[in-house]
Amino acid sequence: MTPEIENAFVAIRSDHGADSLSRVERMLEPGGGAARHPLQKGAKWILPGLSPTPWHDPRAHPELIPVVQALESAHPVIRDELKSAWEARREAFSDYEHYLTRQTDWQALHLYRGGAMVEEAATTVPTAYKVLEEFAVDTEKICPLLESHFSTLLPGASIAPHCDLWNFSINLHLAVDIPDGCSITVAGETRTWQEGHCLLFDYSFEHEARNDGARPRTCLLVDLWHPETTIPERRALTVLISEIRRLMGEG
Repeated sequence: MTPEIENAFVAIRSDHGADSLSRVERMLEPGGGAARHPLQKGAKWILPGLSPTPWHDPRAHPELIPVVQALESAHPVIRDELKSAWEARREAFSDYEHYLTRQTDWQALHLYRGGAMVEEAATTVPTAYKVLEEFAVDTEKICPLLESHFSTLLPGASIAPHCDLWNFSINLHLAVDIPDGCSITVAGETRTWQEGHCLLFDYSFEHEARNDGARPRTCLLVDLWHPETTIPERRALTVLISEIRRLMGEG
């Protein structure tokens, strides 16, 4: 570890106790410190002790219920504003750049990125922006290492099976506009989105998605802290990943 990481960890232990970062320390051991599910083999980091559950009930975690309820309640307005943006402000969308690839048939409109709200989205999709800021960002439920964006798969598009980098954040989908013929598969279990409702899954498990419908499929994606992580772990992981990215020249 770099001096910056070591100093941050010392400060966190001073605030929260000597054992407060034991799981993070185990994660950094050779081999990751814990066995992992075969369908998590592609993930870079697995924080030990988190439930190895691919699909989660969006309302099973008290910490996340306000986010889920707020997004679902605002869905009709969010859908209308997204439709207007797609029709009149297409330049606000861009090819989605995943850490593995870039796809022209997967379009994104970002609301949160680089640890901050994307101010341009406040006028493009104001309701989603306000809900996200109030219920996920201001409450520190969002993982600042990641993002929130409208994810639009064009007709015929697919996202190849892959694992994301880690299990200590979790992916919430609000189904905004869902045509027939769309599906998402996580750890071998395929589901469909129900418009106006949320799905929640651990994307360290292998997952894929496809749109075999006749019009674009759009979800609002929010990367939240896994609800089984602790406050000191979140502080440590933010420092750790940010420093690794800095050293790798990723900003």
